[in-house]
Amino acid sequence: MSMIRSLVFLMCGTVFGAGLALSRMTSPAKVIGFLDFGGTWDPSLAATMAGAVILAALGHWLVRRRGAALLVAEMPSPPPSRIDGRLLGGAVIFGAGWGLAGMCPAPAMAVALLHPASLWFVGGFMLGAKALTVLDRPKTSAGGECRPSCGCSGR
Repeated sequence: MSMIRSLVFLMCGTVFGAGLALSRMTSPAKVIGFLDFGGTWDPSLAATMAGAVILAALGHWLVRRRGAALLVAEMPSPPPSRIDGRLLGGAVIFGAGWGLAGMCPAPAMAVALLHPASLWFVGGFMLGAKALTVLDRPKTSAGGECRPSCGCSGR
């Protein structure tokens, strides 16, 4: 990776982390307040998310208008997705973890050194991610090719 790309990634991560801190998304109480629809619901994090979506959409629009990305040969297209049981199940598990811990994975990692208790959440998140890579391996034939029943689209 080039030094310029590394610096751009560092800058983007710094801006992202500053945004998390500024919006107080790193505070479990703030996140739980956002998820508490039956009590004293705090909708301010919805504004943070909306701002992020708008900024990302603007960035994609500018790249498409320009015709090329700045740091890569071409912008990757998002993979086609379908709403199925796996997606919904993963969303439920992710949301349950978010609600129980009071923080999303990115803010948890951002404050892991400041709040050692969040290391349990980060560790559990990493363990779950590793379990997915083990459990979601494509089923291959003896020659290493995916079998038609795999359903992995040739991964």
